Amino acid sequence: MKWRPNRHSHLTIQEQIVDWIKSRIERGDWSVGTKIPTQRQLAMEFNVNRSTVQLAIDELKADGFLESKMGSGVFVANNSWNVLLDKAQPNWQQHIESSIHKPNYHTIQLINEYEQKNHIIRLGTGELSPELLPTKQIEQSLKAISLDSKAIGYSSPQGSEKLRGILCNYLEKRGIQTDPENILIVSGALQALQLIAIGLLEEGSIVFQEQPSYLNSIHPFQSSGMRIISVLRDVHLADTLRRLKRKRQSLFYCVPTLHNPTGNNWSVEERENFYNVCKELQIPIIEDDVYHELLFESSLPAIKSFDTSGQVLYIGSVSKTLSPGLRIGWVVAPSPVVRRLADIKMQTDYGSSAFSQEIVAHWISSGLYERHLIKLREQLRKRATFVEEILEQQFKKIATWKKSDGGFYIWLRFHEPIVNKTLFLNLVNQNVLINPGYIYETRDLHHIRISYAYASFEELKEGLNILLELIQH
Repeated sequence: MKWRPNRHSHLTIQEQIVDWIKSRIERGDWSVGTKIPTQRQLAMEFNVNRSTVQLAIDELKADGFLESKMGSGVFVANNSWNVLLDKAQPNWQQHIESSIHKPNYHTIQLINEYEQKNHIIRLGTGELSPELLPTKQIEQSLKAISLDSKAIGYSSPQGSEKLRGILCNYLEKRGIQTDPENILIVSGALQALQLIAIGLLEEGSIVFQEQPSYLNSIHPFQSSGMRIISVLRDVHLADTLRRLKRKRQSLFYCVPTLHNPTGNNWSVEERENFYNVCKELQIPIIEDDVYHELLFESSLPAIKSFDTSGQVLYIGSVSKTLSPGLRIGWVVAPSPVVRRLADIKMQTDYGSSAFSQEIVAHWISSGLYERHLIKLREQLRKRATFVEEILEQQFKKIATWKKSDGGFYIWLRFHEPIVNKTLFLNLVNQNVLINPGYIYETRDLHHIRISYAYASFEELKEGLNILLELIQH
């Protein structure tokens, strides 16, 4: 052996000896079962103290590379190759646990997993049933769409100029006056939140919200180092926000129309008061308005329609109305904000699907979209009535709820705190999937978000019967 430890190395003598012995095993010089030289021999060869060699060998024994045989000496262990293989591979679990993005709640991970199984009755899914999607009409409309080479290439950073122009006219009916340069096309509302989190806020910023909140079931802001604070939207709102905000950067996330998960609506007066409070305190507003087209009665004005100072970042989408698979939404915001978010979007996905943008542009401009919405609202109203009748007949003694104003959800509240992980798992074992209240507010053991938008009428009835039986027994 000609090798000697380097006394000028940044590694200790012991570490160098450990690495050298490992290399002999890895190269096959010392195969499994090989008896290695004695500590005295190695110490003499390396010109080091015997105690240093002993410490190195003890470390290699502890790691599974070497093993002692009573009265025979020290040998290369049978498991040494497996140990080497494990050591050679990255410790991905360590990478995962130290990464920036927070893992989702285990319950939501299970929901995402079981929603893919055909035999599951989905009582909480925030998605339209396949039978409510205009699949045939979309297929037929493809024949009427004219494409050119530029249209199906990469989009401009802000998205299709044609679609943004069409959206300007469409949003005008919502009371929102805007220009194409103030619109960014995104891959659904969730991407809009992710872009806002990393593009407009510094670490430690505050994101205000109502409680319960959809934001608690996803982590775009939390994973970017922001604090989520729930506040009551009452007469003390201004004082509360002023006290909590102090000098920190902040914004307020809200769903004033068909709130997710509760289905509640803010009155016009509440919207105006809220806007004025945030304007006075210079707290930007994220208005998530993806459900407003599903109101059963006449629509309520968007907070964005009051906005005269660029205070409101408005988010819309066709995921809840036309097709979640198209992955098309939009943000209406001041030009500097749109340019900033567009720059980040181009760095992450290089633009939303050109084909999807063409489809959405055609549906909105041709009137197909609004005609579809009329039929969709009627179908959802029938489904809501069907579920409310079951609740009235079977759940009246154990729970309360508010009649749905539209959208997908009924926020069912049980008198007793029974909506826990055990109930969730017991229902999964009976092939029923719910969205429990605790994924929207961790301490909420009373609520379930019942969705009437996805499951069939037969599944809704069966699923609610199974839920009732489990609760009763």
